[in-house]
Amino acid sequence: MDIQQYYEFCLSKKGVTEHFPFDEDTLVFKVGGKMFALSSLKEWEKGTPSLNLKCDPEWGEELRAQYESIQPGYHMSKVHWNTIAFNGDVSDKMMCELISHSYELVFKSLTKKIQNEILELEN
Repeated sequence: MDIQQYYEFCLSKKGVTEHFPFDEDTLVFKVGGKMFALSSLKEWEKGTPSLNLKCDPEWGEELRAQYESIQPGYHMSKVHWNTIAFNGDVSDKMMCELISHSYELVFKSLTKKIQNEILELEN
């Protein structure tokens, strides 16, 4: 997966917006105003991209044990976030599954009102 594929996949989700809330380097994708994915553009340029994604804590532990490329979230809650290195032992298909999982966790945490507003925007 390259940066364009990552970018397009995240933006293909309902109600997703892109932001740079921390600095000019950290690209953040949000749904309903809440982060679900973030990545350093400089690391993509250096050829060492990684991605921070929200994850169910129990599944996160399993993933960290199963994949060398999945570590506790860098600069994030180590319980609820993972950092996944691209170009490692995580396939593109699995990376998409992890991005979708993060999106769904955040979407489900939104109020019903915001969820419905997002769903209505897309119809």
